[in-house]
Amino acid sequence: MSGTSPHARFPVPEHSASTSRSVGYLTDVSHLHEIPSDERCRLEEVARRFSFRASEYYLGLIDWNDPDDPIRALIVPREGELAEFGSPDASNEASNTVLPGVQHKYADTVLLLCVEACGGYCRYCFRKRIFMRDSSETMRDFGPALDYIRDHPEITDVLLTGGDPLLLSTRRLAEVLRPLRDIPHVRTVRIGTKMPAFNPYRLLDDVALQELLAEQSGPGGRVYLMCHFDHPREFTEQAIEAIDLAVSLGVICVNQCPIVAGVNDDPEVLRELLETSTSVGCPQYYLFQGRPTCGNTPFLVPIVRGWELFSEARRNASGLARRARFCMSHESGKVEIVGVDDDHIYIRYHRAKDPADHDRLMVYERDDNALWLDDLTLAG
Repeated sequence: MSGTSPHARFPVPEHSASTSRSVGYLTDVSHLHEIPSDERCRLEEVARRFSFRASEYYLGLIDWNDPDDPIRALIVPREGELAEFGSPDASNEASNTVLPGVQHKYADTVLLLCVEACGGYCRYCFRKRIFMRDSSETMRDFGPALDYIRDHPEITDVLLTGGDPLLLSTRRLAEVLRPLRDIPHVRTVRIGTKMPAFNPYRLLDDVALQELLAEQSGPGGRVYLMCHFDHPREFTEQAIEAIDLAVSLGVICVNQCPIVAGVNDDPEVLRELLETSTSVGCPQYYLFQGRPTCGNTPFLVPIVRGWELFSEARRNASGLARRARFCMSHESGKVEIVGVDDDHIYIRYHRAKDPADHDRLMVYERDDNALWLDDLTLAG
């Protein structure tokens, strides 16, 4: 079959494009001519502190006549980002860093920061610190990270993230994927990406990438695309085609995103997100509480409100669309909000940095203004 790798477990479909459609990127707010010039001047100050980047494809999804357009809220700077608030590293990822670009928080999982850029910069990003000019957190050489994984047989799961690994060239991505597949104790490899939303042509038009993903996915080992769709409108015809293509290559796709004020903090929008992601083959995995990262003031929703939105959306969704968990990625582990009543918030460790905390249930006093675990008070 045309376009099939000799090592592929899943063939590359015949319809795959052989040439890449060019998608331009904007990194200067002053080029957003749909915004009045006086407003652009104010937003340039925001972009000097927290970088702006967006693809022309993604900007084309915005209804510029709607000042509350959710796609605009996701990608265009807001003046409220300059409010003094939060930490550059709200979950203290630095404490889990064992090598440059290598985080080892849970015994069986390693996270590799592969690249310091994304196809677009979400305004609520919890890792925006790596997009700043003085950042040196991402890796330049995969060798030490691969050696570390080989030397730790307890590691069965590797997450490639950053930045967005699909912004790497396909050749460069192969330099980490192929050696990982040859490490016997690595069972799953995850790629955290928003490229199916920001620029689906990255998947649709790169036959070499398609061959690489097909080669790496099959019985005994799969590549997972941890996709990042925040709003149902991001599921365009092209995005759905990209997901369908990935699935046809043997890749497993799931979705995860935070609750973001002005974007998806509406139970009907969340319900549609849950059902659409499921129907296109990219079901919701986690719904996250937004992290209290510097610059994120305009985007945060209190925990109790987030639980109410999540509960109503899930209650009105069909069965397969109700599998998501509502979680916080806290310094101490991934904690799941499992219930809220008139007096208390119930939280369980889904993953714990300290194994003694695994599955521990915690009961906190209800606080409708709390944004993060550290804002809560244990009951009693």
